[in-house]
Amino acid sequence: MKISNSNISLHARLSLLISILFIVSLASNASEMNESLSLDVAIKQAQENDPWLAENRHDQAVLESLSIAAGTFPDPRVSLGLVNIGADNLDFNQEDMTQLKAEISQMFPRGDSLQLQTQKLQLLSQQNPYLRDDRKRQVAVTVATIWFDVFKAKESIRLIDNDRALFEQLVEISEASYSTAYGGTQQQDVIRAQLELTRLDDRLTQLKQQQEVSQKRLGQWVSGQFMEHYSNFGDTSITSPYFSGINSQSLPQRDLLFPELMEIEDAKIAEALTTYLIKHPAVSAVESRIEASNTDVELTRQKYKAQWGINAGYGYRGNDDSGTNRADLFSLGVSFDLPIFTENRQDKQVSAAISESESIKIQKWMLLRKMISEFETAKVQLQRLNQRSQLYQQELLPQIHEQAEAALTAYTNDEGDFSEVVRARIDVLDAEIDKLDIDVERQKTISQLNYFLVETDTPNNTAARVDE
Repeated sequence: MKISNSNISLHARLSLLISILFIVSLASNASEMNESLSLDVAIKQAQENDPWLAENRHDQAVLESLSIAAGTFPDPRVSLGLVNIGADNLDFNQEDMTQLKAEISQMFPRGDSLQLQTQKLQLLSQQNPYLRDDRKRQVAVTVATIWFDVFKAKESIRLIDNDRALFEQLVEISEASYSTAYGGTQQQDVIRAQLELTRLDDRLTQLKQQQEVSQKRLGQWVSGQFMEHYSNFGDTSITSPYFSGINSQSLPQRDLLFPELMEIEDAKIAEALTTYLIKHPAVSAVESRIEASNTDVELTRQKYKAQWGINAGYGYRGNDDSGTNRADLFSLGVSFDLPIFTENRQDKQVSAAISESESIKIQKWMLLRKMISEFETAKVQLQRLNQRSQLYQQELLPQIHEQAEAALTAYTNDEGDFSEVVRARIDVLDAEIDKLDIDVERQKTISQLNYFLVETDTPNNTAARVDE
């Protein structure tokens, strides 16, 4: 078959354009600057700007102040009065018992209730550093997830933009080939090329929508808006009020903490995980509540003990009508209640306190079960994502690129259809975006797994580290 110079020129343009596409893509990556919000900076900024942490520190300050107030005796009561004055003429010196009386009384708490109430509030306040550490971990996972969403949309847009120039050229080539009636290009090939270009534009619009929405969500966490109205009692050196986006060109690689857990068989994973999760700040916070509830049980038992009080009074009496001096009066007394009807009050209050304590203990085991389940779920996801990533990297992507090259070669040699060239290039683009999705999901899953694992030998190190 004789091929005209015009047809050869069209084929050469197509072949050259597709051949240099990969080189152009690499060049565009190298030319863009990696300058704005990195993942680590985003997480740090979100943690430092988080108003929840400021609120929690105030909650802790409330409990600490209340614990001091709870350990103080109640204020004494003072009463002043004019006692036993004659009602007929209100003469202070007429009656022997008429007196000006001053009295003071002081009640004492039941048993060790003051110390126990102080201890209970202190234990409740001790959960707050753990809660802040857990909050920072949650914020890290949330911000990382949103950041990766922004990155995935942005990189998908870049991949499509890189290929869009190719599809524009495919439209031009198909139109030129069809107009010259060489190369077997048909009208449906022209329409197909235009259709795929329109579909790319639609995908770009969708991805830009996803990117913009994710950027707005990320901006909620990293912006420093309204920081002048609260304080985190810490370093707030990163306080930019607005978020402009990310320019990172490479996907950050997060290291999985304790990767040996991925190799443990399912039958033993729960036991192995408990060793790590028992140190988790969320679990430690519940432990503080359990200790406080145990103290509350002892505090409630103090109600079986009597509450004592003392009172003292001094009565001033004037002289009688004959001028004889009358002795002033002094009184001293003790008062106490008798908690003898305990069946419907003290017994029930102690029973309620015990049930509440047991309820909090059950919350701990429910939390551990939930965390183990979530870890195992993320573990399975990561294992399958690793398999898919390896499959794409070693087999699927090379095969799809080979298919695209084969389709191009066949078309160049007048042995294939133009539509196969277009379809092959779409398959390459789809596969690259799918590989990006897999890699991003891997990093999201690693962030979720790291939330459960604590890099510490003792639980107390976690609480001490949170306010550093």
